Amino acid sequence: MGAATTRQRRRPRAVPWVLLGIWVAVLALAWPLAGKLGDVQKDRAVDYLPASADSTQVAKIQEQLPGGETTELVLVYHRDGGLTAADRKTAAGQAAAVDRQLKLVATPTGVASKDGTTLMYAVASTAPGTDEEKRDAFVNDVRDVVKGGNGLSADVGGSGALATDASEVYESLDGPLLYTTVAVVAVLLVLIYRSPFLWLVPLVVAGVANFLSMGVAYGLNQAFGTSVSGQSSGIMTILVFGAGTDYALLIVSRYREELRRVERPYDAMVVALRGCGPAVLASSGTVAAGLFCLLAADLNSSRGMGPLGAVGVLSALVAMLTLLPALLVVLGRRVFWPIVPAFGSTPKKRRSLFASMGSSAGRRPLAVLGAGAVLLGALALGAFNLPGNLKQEDSFTSKPDSIAAMETLAEAYPERGTQPINVIVPTDKTDELLGRARSVPGVDSVERGRTAEKWTELSVVAKAPPQTSAETATIEALRDELDPSGAYVGGPSAEQLDLKDTNARDRLVVVPIVLAAVLLVLVALLRSLVAPLLLLLAVVAVWGASLGIGGLVFGPLFGFDGTDPGLGLLSFVFLVALGVDYGIFLMHRMREECLEGAETGAAALTALRTTGGVIASAGLVLAATFAVLTNMPMVQLVELGFVIAVGVLLDTFLVRTYLVTSASLALGDKVWWPGPLSRRPLTPTPPAREEPELAPVR
Repeated sequence: MGAATTRQRRRPRAVPWVLLGIWVAVLALAWPLAGKLGDVQKDRAVDYLPASADSTQVAKIQEQLPGGETTELVLVYHRDGGLTAADRKTAAGQAAAVDRQLKLVATPTGVASKDGTTLMYAVASTAPGTDEEKRDAFVNDVRDVVKGGNGLSADVGGSGALATDASEVYESLDGPLLYTTVAVVAVLLVLIYRSPFLWLVPLVVAGVANFLSMGVAYGLNQAFGTSVSGQSSGIMTILVFGAGTDYALLIVSRYREELRRVERPYDAMVVALRGCGPAVLASSGTVAAGLFCLLAADLNSSRGMGPLGAVGVLSALVAMLTLLPALLVVLGRRVFWPIVPAFGSTPKKRRSLFASMGSSAGRRPLAVLGAGAVLLGALALGAFNLPGNLKQEDSFTSKPDSIAAMETLAEAYPERGTQPINVIVPTDKTDELLGRARSVPGVDSVERGRTAEKWTELSVVAKAPPQTSAETATIEALRDELDPSGAYVGGPSAEQLDLKDTNARDRLVVVPIVLAAVLLVLVALLRSLVAPLLLLLAVVAVWGASLGIGGLVFGPLFGFDGTDPGLGLLSFVFLVALGVDYGIFLMHRMREECLEGAETGAAALTALRTTGGVIASAGLVLAATFAVLTNMPMVQLVELGFVIAVGVLLDTFLVRTYLVTSASLALGDKVWWPGPLSRRPLTPTPPAREEPELAPVR
């Protein structure tokens, strides 16, 4: 009997060390794979474009033409008072040097502006090498040749230069994004835990989860060809640290509560995981399900973000449910120093902020609910003030050379296009389609390009400036005229048009799928239909209000000239999936109280009092991690980070604390319909239990 008891005691002690050993092995396997993720990251236009669009087909066929995909640039020379003869000679000499040294597709010809201040040369190359390597090398070589001076500005613009500048920005994000995220999470954890040691444990675990996610993402790329872009890998890192820290806050808070009731740390952790484990599993499952729904999107960048985001969330889940508990049990109670939760101790009683908020909501729940709904609706009206679609030249928060060149061109050549529209036609129909393209309204010129066995490339210049409504009309007219004959119309402006149209299509397809997937997870967890619908309605309202706030600040405050076409869909997926997290934490605890006999109204107040702190802490951490994106140099990332951060804060401090609690108080047991809790016999409401608040925000 004594030997059996000894073995039982040794076995629990060995479990944490076994888990630590497994994680050491996992990390050893994942580390070299994680280091290769950057090698498969692609940020070409074709990696972001819609899979079925004309512009995607053009990009793919261009790779098959002699020399591969063409890199197109515009050399822009400008002097405010008008170009001198010396300026024109300098420009011609540099253009000739570029042609001579870099083997252009065609000899460049200068086109002067009507006011005589600007001269532009269109150049293109199909230099050997991989697609991104050849593009970036060609752009940098051209920039080495093109130089201004003495009042003459010389910039390199065009689609190739824009793509190179964007690629350099994405490549530079990995380090700053990771370091800034870690620093922000570390500061918040120190403030939340008020311990010199405890904050480091979840942060280390999140770092391990990040390496695991990078290794898995690389494995998916090699096995299934999953696309990896700078945007998707950056979002994956944000999700690992944001969602992972949220799960850690819930687990640590419940563990600290159980340490006061259970003597041995191992047993206390088992009880804590049994209590909060279902909520954490449902939370991560909801986020992963929502992200996997992006696989239904036609846009390559959105579809590729789904698996990578889900990998990040699931890696965080596995690490927080295994590695974090193992470390905490091994370190014992001393990790909470200086506020150690001793066995049998009682936390100091204090008036909880969230108890006060619950009481205020409980006095007039319908009035609070109505006021909150009106506020969210009013904020959502700001979405009508969102800027129009984001143009390529407006996608940087700073102004690289390519943007300066495009701005100069737009001002100097308002009457004509400055970048070609690429048209791919069947080779056996080239002459016929060449003539038909020249007859399309809005077309200024058409030149024959490269030819392969099946396809021939035409370079079309529109009369209207790039990415204007007039040029868009020209592109649509070209497609109407040429598409029936098997031709494809692409190029930078066509790509932006396809991005806008495909995002509109994806919203109609993906949004219902996300709502259905999240609803199924919530119904399975809460055994109810009303409560899940309430949570979904709340997060959709938060999404609308967040976009509305973006509409109020993007143009007037941030100075943005456009809105990323994918902002609506991506922000919806993230806010619905992540916002439901906090609803799960709150509703799951409420359901636990009801199962123990509490009336729904009292259970709602108890759940808010006991989980309000951890929800607020988790919301602050998640909002702060996404707010890191607002410091990045890409407008798309700034807009996405801002909307999600604002939405998480609204969800945390308004929706969860006031609106969901008020709705639960107003509905009573009906919130659990049609589950068994909705059919309970009416009994006197027992007094609310006095419980310690979890992870109070200081």
